[in-house]
Amino acid sequence: MRLALAAALGLAVWAAQAEAACRQALALALDVSGSVDGEEYRLQLDGLAAALLHPEVQGALFAMPEAPVALAVFEWSGPEAQRLLVPWTVVDSPLALAGIAGRLEGTARVGGETSTAIGAAKRFGAGLLAQQSGCWRQVLDVSGDGTSNTGPRPQFVRPEAITINGLVIGPGTADDVGALAAYYEAYVVQGADAFVETAAGFADFEDAMVRKLKRELQVMVVSAR
Repeated sequence: MRLALAAALGLAVWAAQAEAACRQALALALDVSGSVDGEEYRLQLDGLAAALLHPEVQGALFAMPEAPVALAVFEWSGPEAQRLLVPWTVVDSPLALAGIAGRLEGTARVGGETSTAIGAAKRFGAGLLAQQSGCWRQVLDVSGDGTSNTGPRPQFVRPEAITINGLVIGPGTADDVGALAAYYEAYVVQGADAFVETAAGFADFEDAMVRKLKRELQVMVVSAR
């Protein structure tokens, strides 16, 4: 009887551990403020979908099948303008990943605020990540093509135990991308291994997203050894 009870308890503990085995919760925040036109909106969503399906990104996502990544995507603009595009999804199979990509490709833009509230986006992302507190690591990625001009100042929104990375999108010139990257470095990103990726323009968004995803997912795989 005692052996049976011990075995049952052991199975229960194992099941709980298996259920909680999430190595990273990754929330992706896409800028849809007034500076982003319809074509650029599609380049972001379709570019993210394509980046997630890139063979090297898939390799990083599926590198630890016993501890998969949980993924969510939202868009943001003004202080009260955040829309969840992809709810939390455990990326434990190519089918799950294809479902996320298909959802992004099928998403249409809706009207909203035109201002840029990076601090509010950080706050929304932190609330979203709080739903995945069981994951070993929580990461928020903020993509944007400009500085914050309303809402809480981004440098004052610093949620605990969250790494925040950035992907800045320039107008096509290296100087402007560099200035925006410096802004993100100073006021947006946080965490010991946080970084800023750059895209010269929206046409380069997909390639930049591939680089960013490979880098942050690789960091998690290495640190978990």
